[in-house]
Amino acid sequence: MLKASRIEVVVDVRRWPTSKLKDFKRENMEKWLKEANINYIWMGETLGGYRKEGYENYMNTKTFKQGLKTLLKLISEKRVCLLCLEVSPRGCHRRFISRALQREGVKVSHILR
Repeated sequence: MLKASRIEVVVDVRRWPTSKLKDFKRENMEKWLKEANINYIWMGETLGGYRKEGYENYMNTKTFKQGLKTLLKLISEKRVCLLCLEVSPRGCHRRFISRALQREGVKVSHILR
């Protein structure tokens, strides 16, 4: 699906980049994505979910704004896919990141199975 969507970089926005599924643990993703010529970047410190004060409130912080700025620069240079635990963006903090990107003029599409 990543290749079909011409993704060049996977940006992992999981706060804790691990999974019950072996292939989706950070260390394994870095390997298989590299083999597929796709870069992997973890941005869970700045864009990860599970914020004590709630994600929408967190979006007003300097840390989030810096993460968004970094993501926008990356998007201006490469075709990027955001990755998180939730399959659907409806129940995931990716929906908030997507809206912030759209406000900045970025066209957002969701890659769903």
